[in-house]
Amino acid sequence: MLQKPVIQSVLFTFTYVNEKIATMLRVLFISIVSFMGLSSCAQKDNSVKTKKENKVMTTSTAKLDTATFGTGCFWCTEAIFQQLEGVEKVTSGYSGGTVPNPTYEQVCSKTTGHAECLNIMYDPAKISFDELLEIFWQTHDPTTLNRQGADAGPQYRSVVFYHNEEQKTKTAKYKAELDKSGAFDKPIVTTLEEFKVFYPAEEEHQNYYKNNTSQGYCQFVIRPKVEKFEKVFKSKLKKH
Repeated sequence: MLQKPVIQSVLFTFTYVNEKIATMLRVLFISIVSFMGLSSCAQKDNSVKTKKENKVMTTSTAKLDTATFGTGCFWCTEAIFQQLEGVEKVTSGYSGGTVPNPTYEQVCSKTTGHAECLNIMYDPAKISFDELLEIFWQTHDPTTLNRQGADAGPQYRSVVFYHNEEQKTKTAKYKAELDKSGAFDKPIVTTLEEFKVFYPAEEEHQNYYKNNTSQGYCQFVIRPKVEKFEKVFKSKLKKH
């Protein structure tokens, strides 16, 4: 039997920050990054091409398995899954849409069908898919359709991209148990979608929290979420 998460005490949403402030911080930083370019327009195009040529493979390597979750803004939840013992690599990117090799700007246009998501490579001998699912449910709000806090649009939908029938069955069972238990005040709207392909996001979106800890969005939105996660899941964190 899957353990029911204690939702009331550990549900991580953007509600602890004024939504207008959260939106302004994110939009402001994106604007600054766009203005500075982090590289020239031509260089950015080249980086996108490089990124597109290196699609994440659908097959797990050696002893590792793969989980692919959409929990809203990947800037926030990437920093959470990276800390888990047994998780070898977390890549931010896009999946579930119809446009091949999408850019961040295209996904934000809400026309590609893609969701911002995380591709998580993990060692099942150290952490199970069930444990990853538990953290998935508790680190975002699975009851808001196409929305997480101030971020709205289909690219922010709650979704599990299952890689096999076992993942599909476990996710469906967990979802049904949570709905039946009344853990959430509203029905869960998380979708189960068959994994097809994952496109890594541009380099500036990788390790976002680690590389931008002094930025306002990281300080006021991501950091509180990460700190709460670290307290609740202390026993599952990597030993440094």
